[in-house]
Amino acid sequence: MKDGTPAPQRKHAAAAAFQFLSRFPVKMQIDFVPPLLRESVIFYPLVGAAIGLCVWLAGALSGAVLPAFPAAVLTLTLWVWLTGGLHLDGWMDTADGLLSYRTRERMLEIMKDSRVGAMGVIACVLLLMMKAALIADFIARGHWVYGALLILPMIWSRWFMVYAMSAWPNAREDDGLAVLFKGLGDRKEVQRARSSAVGLTLIAGAVTFAAVWLFKPDLGIADVMVSGLGTLPWWLYPVTAVIILPVACYYIGRFVAARISERLGGLTGDTYGAMNELLEAALLTVLSVLQGLFWL
Repeated sequence: MKDGTPAPQRKHAAAAAFQFLSRFPVKMQIDFVPPLLRESVIFYPLVGAAIGLCVWLAGALSGAVLPAFPAAVLTLTLWVWLTGGLHLDGWMDTADGLLSYRTRERMLEIMKDSRVGAMGVIACVLLLMMKAALIADFIARGHWVYGALLILPMIWSRWFMVYAMSAWPNAREDDGLAVLFKGLGDRKEVQRARSSAVGLTLIAGAVTFAAVWLFKPDLGIADVMVSGLGTLPWWLYPVTAVIILPVACYYIGRFVAARISERLGGLTGDTYGAMNELLEAALLTVLSVLQGLFWL
């Protein structure tokens, strides 16, 4: 392999990523030791792409036979099931801790408690409502020719988890799930995960280009006239999305992660999951805004 990693090791690392982050039926016995977990992060964007592909197909199929909102709820149900609720659990625990406005030590204790508090439930309901509304918006628009772009939020939110593991300290020091990934900042996995995310993004962009060209070759994004710019070409929307979403992920993620780290003295396994959930919703929102700007 170009990166020097033996094929069997890469296979185990990929299986570990899918088993750890999803419920895809990967039939392989995995020993989740720290070295393998650190190697597995390069496949996190691929897991996101697989989940995104399933969400895209579920939305398109359910939207063909049901009204937008019921179809969105079914699609979101599949989405949550595919992740096993792993990141959603981190979102709720993080909300319980941070929104308690207690001391750092007490917030970490609250986040470690397996019971879910009122703030966690409220945060969960609001997040799921937002995701369902965004999915319903995409289904109602019916522009599935651009559907491949829907996988981008899932790809980049999982890349950011890898980046966050390397960029901020572990709030629990030598305790908790995050410690299993200790040392990523000194290794090449973060760069390889970024390369994977970029490659998958380019594939999504290429698929979108091909789909639009084949099924709507004369689409002029919308024959929309913008002052001084003339008619916008059909390829401008996917190009804009492919550029804007990774940039938005980086800056939104850095801002929020820095604020969380400031309050907790670092990040935890729960906050990685919370960041994933937040960025998925945020990037879906950005994608929805772009569709509106291009009159899709």
